[in-house]
Parts: sequence; structure tokens; C-alpha cells
Amino acid sequence: MQTNVGNLDRIARVVIGLILLSLPLWLDSPWRWLGLIGIMPLITGLAGRCPGYRLLGVNTCPMQKKKPE
Repeated sequence: MQTNVGNLDRIARVVIGLILLSLPLWLDSPWRWLGLIGIMPLITGLAGRCPGYRLLGVNTCPMQKKKPE
């Protein structure tokens, strides 16, 4: 599987994932466990691959152009 998540997108996913994962530490309501949703953006950001992007045909990773030989 190719990398389909660009650098800026990866950084945003990791930051958002960490923020969401910290919610159970800060909130005192039953909704705090929704912060575990942050696992998905964190994993996709660290791996550089997003299955949802692949299904939709989206690619935010810049393509490297090959030089003619």
C-alpha cells in the first residue's frame, strides 16, 4: 500500500489524534470515552496511509516526477 497522506496532513492527524486521546484525562462526563476515536487519526498519521483516502481516490502526498533518461 502506497503512502497517500502528505506531510501537513500527517502532522494535523497526529496532533488531532493526541488531543482527542487526552480527552479522557480532562473531561469528567460519560462522553470522555469518545476521545478514544483519536486512535484512528493517530495511526493513519503515523503510518502515512489512510484507507478512506484510498477508497475515495484522494492523495495528499506529493508525487515525485521521474526525470527522462
